[in-house]
Amino acid sequence: MGKMKQLLEQYGLDAALSLEEIPKIDLYMDQVIQLFENKFADSKRNEEEKVLTKTMINNYAKGKLIFPIHNKKYSREHLILISLIYQLKGALSINDIKTTLDGLNKRILKEDIDLEAFYNSYLNLTGKSTEQFKAEMERREKEVRNEIESNSSYLEQVMMISSLVHMSNLYRKIAEKLVDEIIVEKEGKRQK
Repeated sequence: MGKMKQLLEQYGLDAALSLEEIPKIDLYMDQVIQLFENKFADSKRNEEEKVLTKTMINNYAKGKLIFPIHNKKYSREHLILISLIYQLKGALSINDIKTTLDGLNKRILKEDIDLEAFYNSYLNLTGKSTEQFKAEMERREKEVRNEIESNSSYLEQVMMISSLVHMSNLYRKIAEKLVDEIIVEKEGKRQK
């Protein structure tokens, strides 16, 4: 294999929309799409893949994943939420994302959250996670080589893919259980 370090560097794993990159003025949809396309271009699997489309944004709005926009413009808060959705949609269903972000949207509307501080904390944690992930990939690559004794790069790739998918499934399942806890907590509050 040996390509792991190169893959990690070129895939844009560190890509995140920082607060400094989010304009302090409201943006039209085309501007939002351009901002995300520019920022996350390296994380696309191929050139045809779109980071964000008008349909996606409209579906987020219709599905109430983001609070309503005003005058066809998206605020900093909307962009932060869209950034979170972009990350969450890789592992969670739209319904799970809605459940996860519902309380955040309500707090934004009530002005009961410092969203920028929350988002900075999120960015700090994802930065640490990315560094841990890179170290884990180097360790895992060595483990795969030790498991596959045939010196077959194809078999090493299959083993690495299988191992990564397994880890991804474990993380996704725990995330889904945490979403389920949000649902149970909401239902518990309604019953009282």
